Amino acid sequence: MQWKKLQRWMPGLGNFSHYRKEWFSHDLRAGLSVAAVALPVAIAYAELMGISAIIGLYACILPMFAYALFGTSRQLIVGPDAATCAVIAAAVAPLVFDNEDVRWQLTIVMTLMTGVWCVVASHFRLGAFADFLSRPILKGLMNGVALTIIVDQLAKVFGFSGVPAGLIERVLVLPAKLMSTHLPTLAMSVVTVLILLTVRFLRPAWPGPLLAMVLTTYISWQFGLEKYGIQIVGSVSGKGLPIVPVPDFQPGIMRELVIPSLNLAVISFVSFMMTARSFASKNGYQIDADSELRALGIANIASALSQGFAVSAASSRTAVNDAIGGKTQLVSVIAASIILLVLLFMTDFLNYIPLSSLGVVLIYSASSLLSLRAILSLRKRNRQAFTLSLFTLIAVLVVGLINGVGFAVLLGLLQFLRIIFRPTDQLLGVNEQGMIHSINQGNEIKPIDGVMLYRFNSPLTYFNVSYFKKRVLQHVDRVQKRPGWLVVDAAVSFTHDDVSVFAAIDELITELKVKGITLVLAGRRTELTRWIKQNKLKSSDDDLIVVPDLYFAVRMIQSKPEWYSNYIKR
Repeated sequence: MQWKKLQRWMPGLGNFSHYRKEWFSHDLRAGLSVAAVALPVAIAYAELMGISAIIGLYACILPMFAYALFGTSRQLIVGPDAATCAVIAAAVAPLVFDNEDVRWQLTIVMTLMTGVWCVVASHFRLGAFADFLSRPILKGLMNGVALTIIVDQLAKVFGFSGVPAGLIERVLVLPAKLMSTHLPTLAMSVVTVLILLTVRFLRPAWPGPLLAMVLTTYISWQFGLEKYGIQIVGSVSGKGLPIVPVPDFQPGIMRELVIPSLNLAVISFVSFMMTARSFASKNGYQIDADSELRALGIANIASALSQGFAVSAASSRTAVNDAIGGKTQLVSVIAASIILLVLLFMTDFLNYIPLSSLGVVLIYSASSLLSLRAILSLRKRNRQAFTLSLFTLIAVLVVGLINGVGFAVLLGLLQFLRIIFRPTDQLLGVNEQGMIHSINQGNEIKPIDGVMLYRFNSPLTYFNVSYFKKRVLQHVDRVQKRPGWLVVDAAVSFTHDDVSVFAAIDELITELKVKGITLVLAGRRTELTRWIKQNKLKSSDDDLIVVPDLYFAVRMIQSKPEWYSNYIKR
């Protein structure tokens, strides 16, 4: 019994307890490949955030172990992610006044807050937030993040300094700054690009970023590139876990991180679930959204406790894992163990990494998020989706990443409320076989004489029932021959007991009675009968009829020969 409870809390234990020997060779190869891709990217993302490169390795190790135990996806790899790192960097930068120690401390605090938000949300079973941001909004957001990272790294790639903080300001000064390009730095960047492209076209299965970092770091170490003015990392010293300096910032600053950490939790979880679901679907199994939300929170808390920064689903590393044929989360354990060995025994080599090479690797990684063509393709397919995506992209670029993320979250909420406040509706009819379908322009579905079948495509609640009532009366008044019966598809609209809804229904019954129309609610007969009694509608039983479904309603009406024949003669 205790073992089952432990397995529910740690789903990974169940996978390990049923592990097969024939899986190990696949998991070992996948673990080596994931580590090879994760190492340079983690270091580059640490540089993006303005903290020591070694911290990027911390953000890989303990979170990978944590997700292997608490996650439900067999292929997903957690780790530093371009979007999460960019959000943290944008949130923390205005608070640190160029103090790297404070930057590191606030990064840990924000990571911890993000993890706590996720764990609390999982406790309240808010995994449904995985669908909170629509794909068009997320596309706009990710493209904005990618462009922000690319522009931010151009100074490192070309070797100039003194660029302003804002994205638009950086773009405006870029032409002038290019005139002061440091040629040796640019040459190192070109070498890095050539290595990446050569590996991509000749050996696409090889870890291009890792090979580029190893070769450029070796060149830097052998030829002392620093003496030519090429900046190197130069801040990675010692082995093992670093010690975080004693906090030297006012605790009140942490209030500034509450909303950004909440935004980060939402963005991280949405992208996290998109990656997890896609690979779970591909490999034929299901994942639990609430368990994944908890696993993401625990992974971020583990990262904070190991002095790392926020993590999410690493889509590129997950794709590598799946392509190599990784079977279980042992891949994460193997990859984390390899990174730990590098951390313990090879940190001196990391000192010589050229910053320009890190900038190129970041641009290379961010380019996977960049898909402006996907946004443009929405223009022909769905104008509304295109507008949402474009608005989000412009918001991120114009008002900054943190505010842009806030706009994206707000836009997702407004999109949801608009659908609920003003949903679509249809009039229904029957085909030649007597099947009920929506009446659309050009189709062969015909209305039933004397009967209006109506469907409101949203649950009725206090903030949309007035619109429901308005739409019903508009449809009634528009028809050439007023019906004697209005049949509402109650299975779609009446999902819960709402006092405001039934008060409005009572008013609607009265207005329909004046027009000589009887209201019929079709569907949810048992619940509706109980709710009507509880709300004590003033209308009589003859004014409101509740039946099991639409077909029953039609048969009931047509079974009244006297009324039906009188109506046809009108």
